[in-house]
Amino acid sequence: MIGAVIALVTIVAGCYQPPIESPVIDPFREPSCSFCPGNRGLEYEPASGTPVAAVAPGVVTFSGLVAGVRYLVVDQSDGRTATYGRLATTGVGAGASVRAGVTLGTTTDRFFFGLRVDGRYIDPAPYLGVVHYRPRLVPVDGTRRRPPPPPTMRCTAARVGERVGRR
Repeated sequence: MIGAVIALVTIVAGCYQPPIESPVIDPFREPSCSFCPGNRGLEYEPASGTPVAAVAPGVVTFSGLVAGVRYLVVDQSDGRTATYGRLATTGVGAGASVRAGVTLGTTTDRFFFGLRVDGRYIDPAPYLGVVHYRPRLVPVDGTRRRPPPPPTMRCTAARVGERVGRR
């Protein structure tokens, strides 16, 4: 389903297609220090086996288990690092190049998505797009409707030309 949405939606620069289609059940909570409690990403509660899509192109730098939990990390070409966690399966290994929208693996009954810039966790929610449809008038006299324009993907953090430093 994610692949179908990508083909039909115009994505605004700097805006990511969400990695899965599922509601967020635990939002980002920035910790007050490096070792303090918080939530360093977004937690989802998808159906087990939901496909996970890469939000941006990049190179897989880690694919494996951490304390018995499967994670995948992608250094994205835009300078951010994405972490996909609580995966049931992965289809790519360390060193693989990935494109935005490619399936990275599948979820368990929980899923984590995090973003980092220069090693610092940031809230991913403003970078994840929401589909917007342009309002339009529909004829009521029985004449044929014109096809609608394609929807657009918008997010609050999208700024054309935004630059992010590389580590």
